[in-house]
Amino acid sequence: MGFRSIFCCAKGSDRKKLGKRPAWRIFSLKELHAATNNFNYDNKLGEGAFGSVYWGQLWDGSQIAVKRLKVWSEKAEKEFAVEVEILGRVRHKNLLTLRGYCAEGQERLIVYDYMPNLSLLSHLHGQHSSECLLDWHRRMNIAVGSAEGIAYLHCQATPHIIHRDIKASNVLLDSDFQARVSDFGFAKFIPDGATHVTTRVKGTLGYLAPEYAMLGKASESCDVYSFGILLLELVSGRKPLDKPSSGLTYTITEWALPLARQSKFCEMADPKLNGNYDEEVLRRVVIVALMCAQQRPEKRPTMPEVVELLTGKANEKLAELENDVLFGDRQSSNRADVLYGEANNLDSISEEKDSKPKSENTEEIQEPEMLFSSAQ
Repeated sequence: MGFRSIFCCAKGSDRKKLGKRPAWRIFSLKELHAATNNFNYDNKLGEGAFGSVYWGQLWDGSQIAVKRLKVWSEKAEKEFAVEVEILGRVRHKNLLTLRGYCAEGQERLIVYDYMPNLSLLSHLHGQHSSECLLDWHRRMNIAVGSAEGIAYLHCQATPHIIHRDIKASNVLLDSDFQARVSDFGFAKFIPDGATHVTTRVKGTLGYLAPEYAMLGKASESCDVYSFGILLLELVSGRKPLDKPSSGLTYTITEWALPLARQSKFCEMADPKLNGNYDEEVLRRVVIVALMCAQQRPEKRPTMPEVVELLTGKANEKLAELENDVLFGDRQSSNRADVLYGEANNLDSISEEKDSKPKSENTEEIQEPEMLFSSAQ
């Protein structure tokens, strides 16, 4: 299917799905030049491996974020088309909304809603971290909202979608600090009946599930693992990987699990909260996070189950699984930890596997790999 055909099919499908809701549209290059002041450096919000993101304002006063592809190629053309198709398919209050795209000459641009409070990363570890704007209530709203967005991708999008890069920089915050999961550059469709897809490893160190990091087996459960790491990061204010003065790299789960086993949950709370949090809810969130970040994928909950657990609608389930999570046979060191330790100076990895194990439940997707990663 060619470039134009992909967009025509996607757009027709979206109109049926969205009904009267505002759909995305095609922007002209002239329009985006005007909106971003000719992609002025002062308008740049950030830069990633495959593009820069600029703030812009349209003629009607609405604010947008524009991702501009750095280098054009036939491969990039296909990747761009697939990413826009995925973004055009999904509509949820906790997913970043696609406003449209532009494809003129060799320019490829994607237009999104602008998120004035930037990313969760900026508030936990970045430019807004000293402002302490994330109180406990906001953090819990972010936890539940992002979980609901991912659950939508896994269970309600057609076909189902795995994100493959759940992390703090990909959770954006709107004017009310509501979570919007973003950046579908690494996303994959999951065919009906497939338990996973075997693919190239792409993502961010510290968030990668062991079976994906070592074997390239991507599934919804990999997103669940990454979300578990994100939850621990959200409540503790710690990074997924930590390298103290000893020089050894520790994962956030290696730090959290011993404390949870000793019921020292309060020691895990971000000091920036100054003790202003609900102790019982903190305990619940940590337990859910550790359930998600278990080494064995078959023991992790699904994202709809995570939503129920986080909102207190599955307390019996939580009590049932808690003992297994905290006191079951759980190795503190594994091949994924070794991978993280050896590559702790990298922000992301991209490996081509020499061999791709297949099974009856594995379906290889032949669509182009999507590499249009958003700026961080």
